[in-house]
Amino acid sequence: MTLTAPEFTTGTTGLQDRIDALADRAALTDLIDRYLLSLDARRFDDAWARGLFTPDVRITSPVGTEEGIDGLAASQAATMAKFERTQHIGTNYVMDIAGDRATVRWNALMTHVHLASTRAVRGSGPGEHFTVGGTFAGEVVRTAGGWRFRRLDIRAVWTHGEGPLVLTPEAEETLRSLRSL
Repeated sequence: MTLTAPEFTTGTTGLQDRIDALADRAALTDLIDRYLLSLDARRFDDAWARGLFTPDVRITSPVGTEEGIDGLAASQAATMAKFERTQHIGTNYVMDIAGDRATVRWNALMTHVHLASTRAVRGSGPGEHFTVGGTFAGEVVRTAGGWRFRRLDIRAVWTHGEGPLVLTPEAEETLRSLRSL
């Protein structure tokens, strides 16, 4: 079969659209993975925040709500400092991409190894940890620097073990509600 000019143009436009969609999906998957890995690497600074979030970001989690990028790195560092080590694993990514906006959702398994000081207070041994199964859902926008989270809603679905010694009121309420299930 010989392709005429209109057929050739239509075919490549469709192919380019599919390539663009796959490239966006790969970029969004990379954003999610970089975010989760960054939580475990614990290098939070302004560059970290600008590389993952828009200036007007809103993050809701069992720990509380953060609005805006200013102070986000320090807040995240304080939250993660409650644990000796962590591991965040994401799976089942679902994305709905519409131009320069996308909604994303994924499941996560989050393991938090307690600090030695926490284990000493509780009389527990090395490796004692707190595990959370949860979901992440958010809005992502394309910026000049690439895709960034604009909204992120983190929800705990279940927990195993005891949380950190010091909890925010929101975290206390989350744990109380999950225990009643």
